[in-house]
Amino acid sequence: MSLEGKHVAIMLDQQYQELEVWYPLYRLIEAGAKVSCVAAKAGAEYSSKLGYPCVSDVAASEVRGEDFDAVIVPGGWCPDFMRRDESMVNFIRQCIEADIVLAAICHGPWMLCSTDALKGRRATSFMAIRHDVINAGAEWGDEECVVDGKLITARKPDDLPAFMKAIIDALS
Repeated sequence: MSLEGKHVAIMLDQQYQELEVWYPLYRLIEAGAKVSCVAAKAGAEYSSKLGYPCVSDVAASEVRGEDFDAVIVPGGWCPDFMRRDESMVNFIRQCIEADIVLAAICHGPWMLCSTDALKGRRATSFMAIRHDVINAGAEWGDEECVVDGKLITARKPDDLPAFMKAIIDALS
C-alpha cells in the first residue's frame, strides 16, 4: 500500500515511549508517506523514557492541522508534557477541525482529553488513564485498537501492528 503524497505528523515531547514514535515513523516512511515530528520547538532534541533522542522537525506554532493527512500522539509521559504547551494543544484542535485522521496510543489520549476530541466517541488507551478518557466523554473499551471514524486509538506498544494497520487503511 502506497502512501505517496500523504503527510503525517507525529507529536513529540520529552519522556516519549520509544516504540510508539519510531515504529510509526519508520512504518509510514516505508509506505511512502512524508513524516514530520511536531513539538513545541523546531530542531529541539527530546529524550525518550530510556534517554533515546529524537529531534523535532517543526514547531507546532509553525504548522496547521490542515497541512497534514493524519496526526499520531504517542504515549509514555510525553502527552502530559505536550498538553502544558498551548501551541501543542492548539495544533491538535486544528487537526480536529481539519477532520484528519487523529490517532493516539497508550497515554496519547491524554492529549485528546485537553480538547473535545473524545466526546461521544469510542476509544481505548492504557488502562491507567481510562477514567481520564471516560471523563473526557468517550466510551472506553479494552481493545487492542478502536476505530471510530477518523479517531484511532490503541492501548500499548503490543498493539502497534493493529494500530498502524488501521492508520494506513484510513490513509489509503
